[in-house]
Formats: sequence, structure tokens, C-alpha cells
Amino acid sequence: MMSRQNQQSPSQLLTNERAQGLLKTLIERYIREGQPIGSRTLAKDAGMVLSAATVRNVLADLEDLGLIKAPHTSAGRVPTVRGYRMFVDSLLTVKPMRSLEVEKLKQELSIDLSPESVIQATSSMLSKVTGLAGVVMLPRRGSLRLEHIEFLRLSAQRVLVILVVNGQEVQNRVIQTEKDFDQAELQQAANFLNAEFGGTDLGNIRERLFNSMQQARDSMHGIMSNVMSIADKVLLQQRQQDCVIAGQTNLMGFAEMSDLDKLRQIFEAFQQKRDILHILDQSISAEGMQIFIGEESGYEVLDECSLVTAPYTVNEEVIGVLGVIGPTRMAYDRIIPIVDVTAKLLSAALKPE
Repeated sequence: MMSRQNQQSPSQLLTNERAQGLLKTLIERYIREGQPIGSRTLAKDAGMVLSAATVRNVLADLEDLGLIKAPHTSAGRVPTVRGYRMFVDSLLTVKPMRSLEVEKLKQELSIDLSPESVIQATSSMLSKVTGLAGVVMLPRRGSLRLEHIEFLRLSAQRVLVILVVNGQEVQNRVIQTEKDFDQAELQQAANFLNAEFGGTDLGNIRERLFNSMQQARDSMHGIMSNVMSIADKVLLQQRQQDCVIAGQTNLMGFAEMSDLDKLRQIFEAFQQKRDILHILDQSISAEGMQIFIGEESGYEVLDECSLVTAPYTVNEEVIGVLGVIGPTRMAYDRIIPIVDVTAKLLSAALKPE
């Protein structure tokens, strides 16, 4: 059910019930308050008749196992990614949503909306209900086969792209280029793409284009460089339309994410969407809910974040993934059922009549 990244399960390392109880208590309090937890506070919260010395010994053992750590500026302890992983996999008590809460979510998605509007509403709803960032991958479509492409210069560094796919579907979009191309250069690029890649799936064009550029003669490098630059903008924009994110600014309210440089990097990741889409791609090919904690995502910019995802379906076929992005100390017990229920509601909202 939950994602685990090729490492020995912490639950295999920690079998002592007392230690598990203290770890659970420590993580629950840290999630609520975001402050390092000291041994005296922990002993009181755990409801165990233990001396402070005994608690300190257990904390030392937990630290040796890599489940908690002591920040340099505090005598207290905080969970590590491995600690959170054990908590989520083995110690977490999930709170099921109340029927009234489920009904409120259902009402927000039961309005007569287009599929695109339902996706947008779902992302916004996830953000509003959780206080975190909501993300919904757009339903997967069949392959988009390039039939014809045209570029029209609008102004300096702005180009209108007219894209014909799958025989008859026409898509228009405006891209911002790195340099100012004249109309002749744009026509040359369009002619090349139409001649070389007509009938090709859009997802395969960039790799084939790169290979063509590597093999091109020196006299062609200028043309190929222009084609690559323009096509990259078109294909990247196509990719960025594959998911909807709402509520990014909610993350600014968490102390551990208040570092301006970290926030800038995270917001850039939201803007680009590529890394997040890659994680969602992993989720869509897995079964059930997935949880990526901190560095488990594989992207350094998201090391302070966790992602909780669930697939949604139409006619029992998985066509997309939705989820929530927040700090690693998110309230997993509350977030997991919200994501699970929302995926089921979105599946129902998209079900053909």
C-alpha cells in the first residue's frame, strides 16, 4: 500500500514495544507542534511509568537506528525520514472520515462540471481541506500523433503554435522563446518537424530530435539548434499541462519550510512540474496509495516534503493520480483518508453516464 525505497524496513529493526510507543508519541507530538521533543515531555506524553534516564536510553537507541535525530540547537529529538517511514507503515492509526465530511466533499464534485473543471475543482478542494498543496494528474489520454505543426511570430520571443494531432484535433498555444526568431526561421523549423516527424507520437519526438541533431552535419547545426530550441518549448508546455496544482502558498505557513531559498526552489519545482509529474508517473504504475517521504521522492528539492497519492479510475481502469504535497510532518492520519476518499469521488464524478 505504501511506497518504500529499497531499504530495510525500520519495523524489522525495532521490535521493543516500549521503544515503538515512545517513537509513536514523539512523532505525533512533533507533527502537532513542529518543535524538538525532550525526554521529560516524552515520558509525560507517553503515559508510561518511566524515569527520564530510561527514556533517554531509549531515545539513544532510536537515534542509533536512524529513526530520530537531535538538531544541533536543541537537546530534544525530531523524526528522520526513516522514523516517519516506520510510523506510517507500522504505528499510524488512521482516522476514517466522518460521513458528514465525505458528503461535503461529494457535493463539491457533484456539480455539473466538465472533466477539466472537475480536475481543477478537485485540486482546489484537496488544498482547501488539507491546508496543503493539492495536485491532480490529468486523465491519461491515448497517444498524441503529430499530423502538422505551424509557427507564427506574434512579437519578439512570442510564437503562436498551431498543432494538429491525431488527424483532426487542432491545438493552439503561445510559447515564449529564448531568442527572437524571424518568420523565415520559424517556417524552416516547422518544415523540418513536419517532414521528419509527421505521424510520430509527441512523447517520442524530443529524443528522436536530439539524436538527429547529434548526427547532423556541421552545416545543419544552426537549423537543428533552432528546431530543438522551439520544439523543446512546445513539448515542455505539452508536458506541463499534464497536472493541476493548487494551494502551493499553504506551505509557507510551516516553520521548517520558511527558508526563502528552499521555498523558491520548491515553487520552481511546482512551476516546472516535471519532477512532480515523474513521481505521479511512478504512482500510476503502482497499486493503491503511495506515500513518498522526504528524500524517498528522489528529488532533492522535495527533501523537506511528503507526497500522499492515490489513483483514480474510470471503468475500473486507472487513468490518473491525485494527491497532497506538504511538509514531512504532515498529519498522515488525517491526510491519508482524505486523499483516498477524494480519489474515489473523482472516479465517480468522471464516470460516463
